[in-house]
Amino acid sequence: MTDYTEYFVATQQASRTLAAVAPATIDALLRALADATVAQTDFILAENAKDLARMPATDPRYDRLRLTPERLQSIAQDLRNVAELASPLGVVLSEKSLPNGLHLSKVRVPLGVIGIIYEARPNVTFDSLALCLKTGNACLLKGGSDAAASNAALLTVAGPVLAQHGVPPAAVTLLPAERAATEALLTAVGYVDVVIPRGSQGLIDFVRKNARVPVIETGAGVVHTYFDETGDLINGRAIVANAKTRRVSVCNSLDCLLINTQRMSDLPKLIAPLAEANVELFADGPAYAALLGSYPASLLHTATEAHFGTEFLDYKMAIKTVPDLGAALDHIARHGSRHSEAIISENQAHIDTFLRVVDAAAVYANASTAFTDGAQFGLGAEIGISTQKLHARGPMGLEELTSYKWLVRGQGQVRA
Repeated sequence: MTDYTEYFVATQQASRTLAAVAPATIDALLRALADATVAQTDFILAENAKDLARMPATDPRYDRLRLTPERLQSIAQDLRNVAELASPLGVVLSEKSLPNGLHLSKVRVPLGVIGIIYEARPNVTFDSLALCLKTGNACLLKGGSDAAASNAALLTVAGPVLAQHGVPPAAVTLLPAERAATEALLTAVGYVDVVIPRGSQGLIDFVRKNARVPVIETGAGVVHTYFDETGDLINGRAIVANAKTRRVSVCNSLDCLLINTQRMSDLPKLIAPLAEANVELFADGPAYAALLGSYPASLLHTATEAHFGTEFLDYKMAIKTVPDLGAALDHIARHGSRHSEAIISENQAHIDTFLRVVDAAAVYANASTAFTDGAQFGLGAEIGISTQKLHARGPMGLEELTSYKWLVRGQGQVRA
């Protein structure tokens, strides 16, 4: 069995070296890496093509795995965006002087060594690198075997850039793609300060069950939008279409439309743009009846209970009719994943209730859930969308990758 201790020791040592690297150096490194990524587009895409060749194009993960020149440009821009952000390190959260003359200050510091476990999403490699380095954290990256060539290519580009800026390459370590590396990372007590899983519910459940180091969950996104009796039809059409079809393979995409029974006559118009994108619908009885004859028969199916609470990650969506706001809230509480939820309404009381009651990391009124994204939230990039409540929730940017410590300055004080 492979011993991964050498990886862990090297990354832990690199995390201490990072503490002495000036923030300006990290910013310069990220800008240089952005330039190198664009310059090495052909090499990266060639390696990505090897991964794509092993995955059927019909696989819901295919779109997440696929890199394009445009996506590499976007990844490079995210690196530059992070470089422009203010570093959270050393920020004084609070300070005070005690009667005995001791001066206390509470300051932001790195978490230390962060393990990130993810599946077929090579963009996560540089998102993790950028946010971890910007916050003074070393990272152990465990990508899935589906993206092994892509991830290795990105680290091949990054290695020389790190070294040129005085950062040990071990500060960003890509672990072997085999499953044993995941198990070793989850039990690397004393070497790893926290593990963040990014991927399917199955991956997250596996990490939660097997980890002996602390975990920050970035859960699956079972996303709802409720169109109430006062919802604006024009806005609703645009919001539903964007939330469902902008990019179906991401965790903020719409999975279930909840529609008030008073608006059934508007349902065909509300979801008409979805037909143009060939979205399959799984509708309950009333919704099916309302759409019969107006929505393509080949794309319209009767929903079963299993369709509610499903993260489709595909051109598929469930529709559930509800009599009122209370029923919509009950459905979301029963089937949601605490990721992103939305209401389309012109009733301010309904909006206020929805925003207050819904238990999710991001709750929207009259906007697409596609905005649940670190870059869109002004965080530069994200390491994941946390669906838990301790330490971090929602898009995890720079501040969420820090802890704090107390600095105590005295002049010889001793305790009686």
